[in-house]
Parts: sequence; structure tokens; C-alpha cells
Amino acid sequence: MRIAGHRTSLALEQEFWGGLERIARARSQSLPVLIASIDEKRAKDTPEASLASAVRVFVLENKL
Repeated sequence: MRIAGHRTSLALEQEFWGGLERIARARSQSLPVLIASIDEKRAKDTPEASLASAVRVFVLENKL
């Protein structure tokens, strides 16, 4: 997928993908748009954290 203009891959457990998809649907966003917003926040707040870790924390904090 493309995030912020560059290709990236993201390895997550199926449960996190499912949670991410539910959150994206609830926000009427595509997965790449939602992941880009998570990545942008991660870069500002905790640049040392991996994108996969930031996504997992996001899903846990926004569980639907």
C-alpha cells in the first residue's frame, strides 16, 4: 500500500486488521488514509516506534 507517497508493507495479526477495518468503516475512511493518519501522528509523537506498533496501539485505544 502507499502511505504518504511511498510504498510500505504492514504485518499485523488478523485481529488487528479486523479492528482497523471496522474503525476505517466507522470513520468512512479507506485503510490507507486511516493508516497514513496513524503514521503521521506516530512520526510526531513517537518517531522511534514502528508503524505496526503504532497501529496496534491505535486499534486497542479505539476498539469498536
